Amino acid sequence: MFIRSISAQTHRAARRFRDNERGNVAMIFAVSLVPLLGFVGAAIDYSRTTSARSSMKVALDSAALMVSKDLGSNPSMSSTEISAKATNYFNALYTNNASSPITVTASYTTNTKDGSTVTLTGSGSVATDFMKMVGFPQMSINGASTTTWGSTRMRIAMALDVTGSMASSNKMTEMKKAAKSLIDTLSSASRMTEDVYISVIPFAQMVNVGSSNKDASWLKWDEWDDANTTWTYKNGKWVSTPADHSAWNGCVTDRDQPYDTTNDAATSSATRYPANQYNACPDPILGMTSAYGSGNTQKLKEKIDDLSPNGATNQAIGMAWAWRTLQVGGDPFPAPPKDTNYRYTDAIILLSDGDNTKNRWYGNGSSNSPEVDARQRILCDNIKAELVNGKRKTVIYTIQVNTDGGPDFAVLKYCADSGNFFATTTAAGIATAFSAIGNSLNALRVSR
Repeated sequence: MFIRSISAQTHRAARRFRDNERGNVAMIFAVSLVPLLGFVGAAIDYSRTTSARSSMKVALDSAALMVSKDLGSNPSMSSTEISAKATNYFNALYTNNASSPITVTASYTTNTKDGSTVTLTGSGSVATDFMKMVGFPQMSINGASTTTWGSTRMRIAMALDVTGSMASSNKMTEMKKAAKSLIDTLSSASRMTEDVYISVIPFAQMVNVGSSNKDASWLKWDEWDDANTTWTYKNGKWVSTPADHSAWNGCVTDRDQPYDTTNDAATSSATRYPANQYNACPDPILGMTSAYGSGNTQKLKEKIDDLSPNGATNQAIGMAWAWRTLQVGGDPFPAPPKDTNYRYTDAIILLSDGDNTKNRWYGNGSSNSPEVDARQRILCDNIKAELVNGKRKTVIYTIQVNTDGGPDFAVLKYCADSGNFFATTTAAGIATAFSAIGNSLNALRVSR
């Protein structure tokens, strides 16, 4: 009986042990531990790889922009030079240490309808710490970045002060050198005739539109005729003899107000340009001229070389005619038509070394005229208000050459867009200002 009782208890205990599942947790955990660690490790390795890939993409984007700027100023670089620059820029920018060294390659396509492009690709790998245990010792990372430029075309009007004070302190010489250097910079970025156009507007108290335009319908002769008519007394009365317009030297003064501050077409007496005989007449305006090709750049540079200093200062008339040369269609000096397949940036660069002293109505020619400044402010407001597709049409840069050490010209600062006012107290500083503007203009031609 006792032996049977022990045997029964033993069988019952065995059955309970056989049927009890609580001990399986340890076995299940042991079996699951390896894949669980694999999943956690994979997440860590993947996170490191994603971070490296993101860092690589950022560095590729920045390097592509930097290479495109280099190509903009030197489009003849060889493929070897382009790849070397791309690698150097990338290596300086890529700071993630998780990956192997990244291999960078570059390809360059010259200007087409859609612009020039440079494409940088990068490839490398990240060594794994956990996934290597399941047969994945590394994870590849790849990326690419393409920068396009030249699909934005440029029209640039250079309004240059050629008043008498520019003769001092070597200012005229330095201005000529700097302006010609800017022409070279913009020309080197041009891949076809239409890429960049430049106009040159020499200004003093007036501007010169060229005496060959004496029969143009956009001129009016009231003031010139009044000043140049000859009166003789014959047969008991005074007889007027109008002067021959062929004697006109090409100078025009400010339009009637308010059209001195607008860009209205010259279709009425009030909007036409008043011919005037100004002894200190500057060199004639050169309308929009392509910066592509040696012949065109030579023409632009010859215009700069011809400039000579004389007369009083009227920055407003220089600004107004710079704006005029940017207008497509309509005399005088119409800019070429714009291709709707491209974006365009219009820009005015105005350089002056002195305060406004005289225009058609105000000033004595020697001291600052607040009234002339006021007309210029209105003009600049109107230029900035001109929009295309809801965006500003014209960018304004101004340069103050103040070798006398006086205060900044408030009207020049007012007219310039933010960051586009450049002041120098030396003639040599003109080159620095033009160089900065050239870099800014090239940057405007670079898109992503």
